[in-house]
Amino acid sequence: MTDSRTPPAGLAEESHNDTPIQEPRLWCGDGWTAKVIKNEDDDGWAVAMIKDGEPEPALVGPWTMGRDKKNPKPLDGPAFSTLVKTASEFVRRHEQQLHATLHQSITVTANAGRVTVSLDIVPDEDNPHGLLSASDETGEQLAQVRVAPSFKLNRASAVAWADNGFAKPAGR
Repeated sequence: MTDSRTPPAGLAEESHNDTPIQEPRLWCGDGWTAKVIKNEDDDGWAVAMIKDGEPEPALVGPWTMGRDKKNPKPLDGPAFSTLVKTASEFVRRHEQQLHATLHQSITVTANAGRVTVSLDIVPDEDNPHGLLSASDETGEQLAQVRVAPSFKLNRASAVAWADNGFAKPAGR
């Protein structure tokens, strides 16, 4: 039986081989590694789902106890498939939420006519900022200015920016 300690160095490379690892507490395949670990919060067990190439688990959840009520239930094919699906959906939702946070767009009617205003946040470690841009109905860019990453794009701020001739918003 495999122990629940950190897998040996090179595990990430092994998981890319054509031969998947299928042990009671460690399964690798489909770009993922499932590792059954001791739950630090209680006497139970947890399973960590690690995407190939990532240093940290994408998802950690409870794992079922075995019949002896001491050791974890062994991983198997159906459980691994379910874990891969769940972890993949979790990562996808997280990526969608991050994208929605960093890229916003709203269409408004202002003095300039119908305008689509977009805010793209650039999460640079040294110099985070936002790019506020406006396009007309044909998609032609009317303006683009750099703003603080904390700039709030909403209907009122988009209309105010357009009505102000697309001048850089004050205080930003």
